[in-house]
Amino acid sequence: MDATDEKIIAELTRNGRISHSELAGKVLLSRNAVRQRIERLERQGHIAGYTIVRAGGDTGDVVSALVLVYRQDRMRGGDVLAALKRIPEVVVCEILSGDFDIMVRLEAASLERVRSIWEEIAKMPGVRDTVTALTLSRVVNRPRGEQGLAAAE
Repeated sequence: MDATDEKIIAELTRNGRISHSELAGKVLLSRNAVRQRIERLERQGHIAGYTIVRAGGDTGDVVSALVLVYRQDRMRGGDVLAALKRIPEVVVCEILSGDFDIMVRLEAASLERVRSIWEEIAKMPGVRDTVTALTLSRVVNRPRGEQGLAAAE
């Protein structure tokens, strides 16, 4: 990925419905070049999906859960990461230091779907164990880039 790819991803993060033509103007490329880059970013997994964000930050009836994953082999667990990237409800996947290997945040339409995803993760080759916690309420939810605003005020 280069700086132009980063700009494309940043613009798509701000507005996932932006036209290729408008995006091309913002990143100083042709419409066709933007389309080709987006397709490549999708193939390479840098863009794993598109989502809807409701006005006012309302998440509706979304069930959120945190799944902590222990892998059998931390150094050779790339298959687990690749499989997690293919699950659309995975909104965050981070490799951790310490006791747990991977932290996965799920946002699903139902508790049943969270359970189904948990079962899928637990059965993955290379996963030794999991610990799952459901989100009861969200106290802080800062969009990226707003972390320093409170300190500046």
